[in-house]
Amino acid sequence: MKKRNLLLCGILSAAMVMEAMVPALAESAATEQVTESSGQSQKRQAPPEKPDGETGVPDGQQTPPEMPGGPGGEMPDGQGGPGGMPGAPGDQGEMPGGQAGGVESYDSVNEYTEDAVVEGETITSAGTNENAVLVSGENASVVLKDVTVSRISQDSSGGDNASFYGVGAALLATAGELYVSGANIDTGAAGGAGVFAYGDGTVYVADSTITTDQDTSGGIHAAGGGTLYAWDLDVTTEGNSSAAIRSDRGGGTMVVDGGTYTSNGNGSPAVYCTADISINNAELTANGSEAVCIEGLNTLRLYDCDLTGNMTDMDQNDCTWNVIVYQSMSGDSEVGNGTFQMVGGTLTARNGGMFYTTNTECTITLEDVEIIPAQENDFFLRCTGNANDRGWGQTESNGSDCLFTAIAQIMEGDVIWDSISELDFYMTDGSTLTGAIVQDESYAGDGGNGYCNVYIDENSSWIVTGDSTVTALCQAGAITDDEGSSVTIVGTDGTVYQEGDSQYTITVETYTDSANTQDASSVSAWADHQAERPAELS
Repeated sequence: MKKRNLLLCGILSAAMVMEAMVPALAESAATEQVTESSGQSQKRQAPPEKPDGETGVPDGQQTPPEMPGGPGGEMPDGQGGPGGMPGAPGDQGEMPGGQAGGVESYDSVNEYTEDAVVEGETITSAGTNENAVLVSGENASVVLKDVTVSRISQDSSGGDNASFYGVGAALLATAGELYVSGANIDTGAAGGAGVFAYGDGTVYVADSTITTDQDTSGGIHAAGGGTLYAWDLDVTTEGNSSAAIRSDRGGGTMVVDGGTYTSNGNGSPAVYCTADISINNAELTANGSEAVCIEGLNTLRLYDCDLTGNMTDMDQNDCTWNVIVYQSMSGDSEVGNGTFQMVGGTLTARNGGMFYTTNTECTITLEDVEIIPAQENDFFLRCTGNANDRGWGQTESNGSDCLFTAIAQIMEGDVIWDSISELDFYMTDGSTLTGAIVQDESYAGDGGNGYCNVYIDENSSWIVTGDSTVTALCQAGAITDDEGSSVTIVGTDGTVYQEGDSQYTITVETYTDSANTQDASSVSAWADHQAERPAELS
């Protein structure tokens, strides 16, 4: 795990002049088909090349795709991770739906290799692992207006090929451009995603309703480098491992503006992120899972969204969470820094703690989000190793390297860390944490050289609710207990930095009464990511 420079607070004040020179870090009934010159057919179409990073799996077994949170028991197509079965290669053995090595061809009702406009038609697909619509022409531009798409198959198998390549999705673009507006899309087949962008395919979808009923059936889905833009959709998924906004192996780009996205199945987050995803002004709800799962070197940005999760407690998990940033080691995402950014809106947990990060590097940045914890509020942030019951890293060395920044943010709950993790926790611009900061070595074995450094700028504060332990405390703002009493701050060497009136004590290795926040993370603006709605959707 890459180590950040541990800048001890004891030298920060002396370095302020030098630091000024260093730049800050940023970041139906069928109606007439108007035109069609498509070479439309029902033959099998070879897929594009497999996405980068599709490595083999030990013993030739399948790699599980999506890693959402859900209750224990048999999960479809080997899916593991946060709440399902263990997220490790080969956990489930060979699963239906094809090997992770890819597919040789696609079956489809309608395949488009050239430009076409289809308006007011009903498209029905009942074949096994079949697409209702496949756009495969490199330069094809296909427009679907006011169509009704029904994808029903009891024999479809879902599996990795559905998750990674879009086999069985109602609408799939593997090349060219697909424009969808005013559509009603309903699937009742395993692996029946609503709209899927793969490889060189780009999808634009607006003002449509998408409903999926079976397992492994995301609402909108990108993988293998596909690109998907969405405006004002109404998406509901019912199956297990069926995130409303879903990505998978090979990643891609998803930009979502407005709409309602609801997942009701087990192991089905509102957003499952193994891609670059930006979402604005949307209602995102997971009724049977954590709200968000981010795996590996991927990014989720939320702007003015209402995000809610409801994960079930399970014995196989070390804790219960609402947002997880982690690395499952399944091969579905590149190892690297996972990023969660949320600006405005609301974040609600119906159960468990709020943020959990393990076996990864990550950056979490919050700005002015209304956070509503679960009644028990197990923790606000847990940055630790794990018991490795899920195959997440190597026991006693699977902590998290986390940069956490709160900007004008009110937070409630404990922060938990261990010595095999590295946590830099910044509070800036009037942020407040009400909780304790607790060192918990349950999964750290003999321990490591990790740390928890806390930076509180002059406008921010920490309201302490229990004895706390941090490595370096850099305090320019106020620290009191929940009754307003001052808190004792004492060094591990016995030095008393502040004698307080509270019953609580903060134990530190180093202390300073100033805070340099130049290394805190920042947020990007929605304008940096939003896409212009194309004329084809009008």
